[in-house]
Amino acid sequence: MKTIFPIAIILVTSFFISSFNNLDKSDLNKKRALTHNYTSTKNDDVVDSEVLNDFFKRYTDLKKYQNDVISLYKNRSYGTIWYENGKITQYGLLLYSKINTASFEVPIEFPYKKEIDQIFNKKATDKPSKTDSDMLLSAAYVIYANHVFEGVNIETVKNSEWLLPKKKTAADTATTSAPAKPVTEKTRVTKFDQYYKLQDVLKKYKKIEHDNTWTPITVETPYKDIRPDAKSVTVAQIRNRLFVMGDLQNDSKSDFYDQELMDGVMKYKLRNGLKPNYIISEANIKDMNESIQEKIKKITINMERCKEIYPTLLTDTEYIMVNIPSYELVYVKNGKIELESKVFVGSPLTKTTIFSGNIEKVVFSPYWTVPQSIVDNELKMKIAGDPNYLAEHNMEMVNGQVRQKPGANNSLGLVKFIFPNPDDIYMHDTPAKTLFDFEQRTFSHGCINVSKAKELAIAILKDYPEWTADRIDKAMDGQAETTFKLPTKVPIYITYFTTWVKESGEISFFQDVYDKDGDLNKILFPEANVVSN
Repeated sequence: MKTIFPIAIILVTSFFISSFNNLDKSDLNKKRALTHNYTSTKNDDVVDSEVLNDFFKRYTDLKKYQNDVISLYKNRSYGTIWYENGKITQYGLLLYSKINTASFEVPIEFPYKKEIDQIFNKKATDKPSKTDSDMLLSAAYVIYANHVFEGVNIETVKNSEWLLPKKKTAADTATTSAPAKPVTEKTRVTKFDQYYKLQDVLKKYKKIEHDNTWTPITVETPYKDIRPDAKSVTVAQIRNRLFVMGDLQNDSKSDFYDQELMDGVMKYKLRNGLKPNYIISEANIKDMNESIQEKIKKITINMERCKEIYPTLLTDTEYIMVNIPSYELVYVKNGKIELESKVFVGSPLTKTTIFSGNIEKVVFSPYWTVPQSIVDNELKMKIAGDPNYLAEHNMEMVNGQVRQKPGANNSLGLVKFIFPNPDDIYMHDTPAKTLFDFEQRTFSHGCINVSKAKELAIAILKDYPEWTADRIDKAMDGQAETTFKLPTKVPIYITYFTTWVKESGEISFFQDVYDKDGDLNKILFPEANVVSN
């Protein structure tokens, strides 16, 4: 399948957004005196000058960041930034993830890291107060932003709302239809071509909404798959929808499923990462029948994600990018696409982490040390019921841990790619090749399974003459584990885009597999989620 990642667009994010009001208006009667030895009449949600001054007297190592932190709260009417309804927001969780992975990106020391860890430790009994926690995270944000945007004025970073929730205003919802602002070097710090490509498509979809050409498709009950040569009113309506979306150049208004419509259906499926066939399923109709307003919201959500990038991509000419919703990997080398591959990712219960890192090692014919959670939840019963279970599955017990020996049936396949990260996930081959034929590919415990794993290894090792094709074949014979530490690390970016505009201008819509759009939809469009009494 054609990649969704054009080279000119160097973007990545996870669930980064930047458009919701993070002013927490609950628990207004909680006093900071409950957690600190001084009397205050301030609400636990308010971080005013008195509270800020007291904070920096107690956290003296953060004193030099005081002005920047104060400006953050001043711009947000002195409400908490990282809390909503008494709980850490997605932004707070994301910032903590970035803090923990900072050593993999840029060397940063965070004062009071232990106190920050306590905030997110569910078992901790001596946590900082909510206001102290909020200010600690704000200081950490300033420190992180200063480092990753080295050479860029911190005010530009803050004004762009990079990795930071901005104060929601009534005018925010109208900005999506406003003309694009002139692109300057400063705006390009946080917005790249994909943002403007989405903005262009948004205008087209707004016009469709205005022209009222997005008419419902009616179907019979019970539903039967629509195949070529079918004839019905539904076929004519599908033809019109594909024309409106741009998958057909003309609308003949014919109710017969002919070759022209087959071509349009195939284009629609390939564009959206669906299984390429001519069958129009009930799920396809459901997608086509999604309202134009919902499509517009999806575009807007991903425009917000585009405002948050990993700055290292500004200069990267070699990197691997994985987009979870499209189940795709692209390897860029010397600024050009070297390889594209299907992947499958973590299930909704064991989600693949969204982050950036660096591939440090390629391991051929790897052992697989089975995570203890899998041993406890899945293997113990099987081992107890079958004394030969380990031997039959090429497994062994080593130092109290279960591991699977190298081989063609090893769960990691014949090669894996190591990039240090807090969740200990990695990319690897798999013997379960048939899983790549599914449209929704959420099968793993969190790791990324790569269809073209061998080809990826060959591509990465092209710059190392000692790794000939014969040597790679031998290393992948499943006999003995062989590890090669890369002299030059390869950046990897794991992203979450549910819409993406290709170089051709075609937009792809992907399934929101981890329901991140759903969460952000409630934040970005609160007026649409109000339930009337």
